[in-house]
Amino acid sequence: MPPRQSSRLKKVIADTTANISAPANGTSKAKAIKSKIAEEDDKDESSAAVEEPKSSKKRKADKIEDEEEDQAEDEPVAEKPKDGKKPKTAAKANTEDLMALAKRTIIDTLKKSMYIGAHVSSAGGVHNSVNNAVHIGANAFALFLKSQRKWANPPIAPEAVDGFRSLSKQHKFEVHKHCLPHGSYLVNLAQAEKEKADQAYSSFLDDLQRCESLGIKLYNFHPGNTNGDSRSAAIGRIATQLNKAHKATSTVITVLENMAGQGNVIGSKFEDLRDIIELVEDKSRVGVCIDTCHAFAAGYDLRAPEAFEDTMSKFNSIVGAEYLKAFHINDSKAPFASHRDVHANIGTGFLGLRAFHNVMNHAAFQGMPMVLETPIDRKGPDGKSVEDKQVWADEIKLLESLIGMDPESDEFKALDNRLQAEGASERSKIQDQVDRKSAKDAKKAAPKKAAPKKRGKKKAAASDEESE
Repeated sequence: MPPRQSSRLKKVIADTTANISAPANGTSKAKAIKSKIAEEDDKDESSAAVEEPKSSKKRKADKIEDEEEDQAEDEPVAEKPKDGKKPKTAAKANTEDLMALAKRTIIDTLKKSMYIGAHVSSAGGVHNSVNNAVHIGANAFALFLKSQRKWANPPIAPEAVDGFRSLSKQHKFEVHKHCLPHGSYLVNLAQAEKEKADQAYSSFLDDLQRCESLGIKLYNFHPGNTNGDSRSAAIGRIATQLNKAHKATSTVITVLENMAGQGNVIGSKFEDLRDIIELVEDKSRVGVCIDTCHAFAAGYDLRAPEAFEDTMSKFNSIVGAEYLKAFHINDSKAPFASHRDVHANIGTGFLGLRAFHNVMNHAAFQGMPMVLETPIDRKGPDGKSVEDKQVWADEIKLLESLIGMDPESDEFKALDNRLQAEGASERSKIQDQVDRKSAKDAKKAAPKKAAPKKRGKKKAAASDEESE
């Protein structure tokens, strides 16, 4: 992929340059191009508030877009009128000129009905997420429904709601089936402190209500963090909040995401998900999203066909097949059972292409939204990092191509080898970090040896004479 990404990136920038004129407010054309290319949604799927220890906050900050800090996603901002024409909204300007990076595949042409997409930007208004999904050739998509940096957010603008519904209909997206919004990283439903728990619940409920206004029926979220409390007590609080939210809404299925297993995070074991679901009163309102990277990092193998079948058998027996509603499709830069959540591009990580062949050819997964959260940041001509959406467009086609492909064929083996070679340096770097940490932890855990007793000079001399 990298050999082609550079040329693709130039094409994206060239197309963007051709379609953007300098704004009337004096902003430079270069800034307009940067704004066009750099959107908000980077999806390395762990949370500083829930999944990662505090030392990882800097890494997590890279995932959440600068655009969200100063302007709510759902609030369109009017441009300055030109030549007496009716002003366009900034939201419309951000998406109307997008050239499709890939055509959407007609599902009926696939050997299995797999709905694959990515977590796209909703900057400027939730309706823009539909155009952004079309832009990469997606048949499913995820989005944030509001800013991830703030607790308080304005409601979705009526024109954004109407735009989302009309664009979904225009592009034939069944958003009640194949749209999977992601919950706020700030929210921890396991929170014990009342004031913080109420704040988390209010934000969570607000998202569910936004879903219902848009006709969305699946809502993905991270279960929560014990913050040092007992796991059973934290799970009880999550279920209590879900039951309350279900009673305050009517249609949305709250979808628990499995986690990688760092610190006090809940959800890395299938048993955690089972225990939450057992306490939910309305079982029709709860489900699970399997993140492939998280599962692998938590110790659930998906690589060999036998390992994949064993993992899914465990899920079905512990949680229940009927609760599986969606997937986050990510490779892993970190090795198996490392409990590190580091997403890699498809086929380049420790999971490898065979794992995704298993997923794409499993008949029981048909009809579910499958959302990429793989990294798309690439170095631009000026050396600065920009988002190359062509990566997602290519990965969607790659995953679709695996459906029905013979894994023993020369085509598959060549593709697998090429992708593994592309990710070799990253895998080696993370493996080294994991190995060094394991060695350090083992050293700490090892019992200390008692220091040898010092012998007196006379006794030592006598002992030396005996040895001679």
